Amino acid sequence: MAGSFIDVDGAAARLRGIAHRTPVMTSTRLNEWAGAEVFFKCENFQRAGAFKFRGAYNAVTRAKEAGARGVVAFSSGNHAQAVALAGRLNHVPTTIVMPTDAPAVKRAATEGYGARVVEYDRYTQNRTSVAEDIAREQDAALIPPFDHPDVVAGQATVGRELCEEIPDLDVIVTPLGGGGLTSGVALAAHAHDPNIQIIGVEPEVGDDARRSLEQGRIVSIEVPRTIADGAQTVALAPLTFGILQRENVHVRTASDEQLVEAMRAIAQSMKLIVEPTAALGLAWVLNSEELAGRRVGVVLSGGNVDLRRFAELIG
Repeated sequence: MAGSFIDVDGAAARLRGIAHRTPVMTSTRLNEWAGAEVFFKCENFQRAGAFKFRGAYNAVTRAKEAGARGVVAFSSGNHAQAVALAGRLNHVPTTIVMPTDAPAVKRAATEGYGARVVEYDRYTQNRTSVAEDIAREQDAALIPPFDHPDVVAGQATVGRELCEEIPDLDVIVTPLGGGGLTSGVALAAHAHDPNIQIIGVEPEVGDDARRSLEQGRIVSIEVPRTIADGAQTVALAPLTFGILQRENVHVRTASDEQLVEAMRAIAQSMKLIVEPTAALGLAWVLNSEELAGRRVGVVLSGGNVDLRRFAELIG
């Protein structure tokens, strides 16, 4: 069975009482705009401000149990913060490889949780190689942002909780970058109901997942220049690609202009602040005619955005 080696039950047990069980919210105004009944899983209320805490805590805890002397991760922000906090909670030293242009608010939060930050240039350096070298030097465990079964298992708890709260969904829509969230949600949702349609939404200029699933192979692209910094990935991982393929996940895209429109709609209708990447799902939903009359779960993946930048975008 696809993903059967990913221990969602174990992840849920480790996260119980540690991760927040985030609320599911609705908006009559947004339902009318979308022409569907939309249920928002608000991971902007998660610890460290994003769903990434789930996978990071599960993976760091497992690494500690296996005897790791420390952990190393690479991330533009949310996974960085999540691993840093998970390391602090587990009393495990953390080193995070972050791009030089990472949002200042995310770097500050990462360092605030006690992590050591090492910079790299996302346009000229390979972050995986940088992180692997550091992990080797420190005899530490490497925890990538999505290419890891313990990370995917943690992210799957988003889908499990959403299906427990709203058991009769027709569709679940998630932001899609490296595929950890989308593949985890697909596994959990299909364990609940194999007929739930899973849709991942990626930036219009960064449609590597759409191309990969269409061509039946992992397609790599240049670093996409988009305001959705959490989805500036260049390729899926073999792990996430395999799950997305086997779980028959559909991929759609949204433009930066649609992201801003969705962020503004969320702020006005629900009084919530979300980062651009988190608005990918709703950005597509509000501009699609595929979901008319259906019950749709939308994952708002995080809220880690600088307030000045947020105001500039939606103002």
